[in-house]
Amino acid sequence: MSTASVSLRPGAVLADLLPASRVRDIALVVGGAALTGLAAQIAVPVPGSPVPVTGQTFAALLVGTAFGARRGFLSLALYALVGMAGVPWFAGGTSGAGGASFGYVLGMLLAATVVGALARRGGDRSVLRTAGLMVLGSAVIYAVGVPYLMAATGMSLGVAVAKGVVPFLIGDALKAALAMGALPVAWKLVGRRG
Repeated sequence: MSTASVSLRPGAVLADLLPASRVRDIALVVGGAALTGLAAQIAVPVPGSPVPVTGQTFAALLVGTAFGARRGFLSLALYALVGMAGVPWFAGGTSGAGGASFGYVLGMLLAATVVGALARRGGDRSVLRTAGLMVLGSAVIYAVGVPYLMAATGMSLGVAVAKGVVPFLIGDALKAALAMGALPVAWKLVGRRG
């Protein structure tokens, strides 16, 4: 199947531009997990918060958007399972499910699925739609991560939001800006406009 015919199919995501095969899908899933694990190593501690600023949220949202819901979910599920099994590729080289920030990993799994499903509906074709996609994906991550942070640390909702959301909003805006530029441009480069 040619790249041109794939790109014209309704509901395509960027990964669908590659020739379809099981090998492609396996490589994408493993590559998405590895990209997320590598991006997690870009970790900056936030004073007073058990949650660092990392590149993994950007990677998770990018993987979900570019790969679609199924492959995005599988990539982040592989990332989570391998990290839980002891591979030190969570934020700052950690592993396991016991940390206060593990809820954000689970949130990324759900967010990759949500943004992947919306990307199949054209959510990544324009700057404004991509911005909305990234905001929604970040909100999903927080919706899972903050309650987990509260349960793991005993923080109240107000404290968990102050330590687990507020310090990350500027970084999330920068990540969204990167995605707003990259994804619509990628579609324009392949001749697909939404």
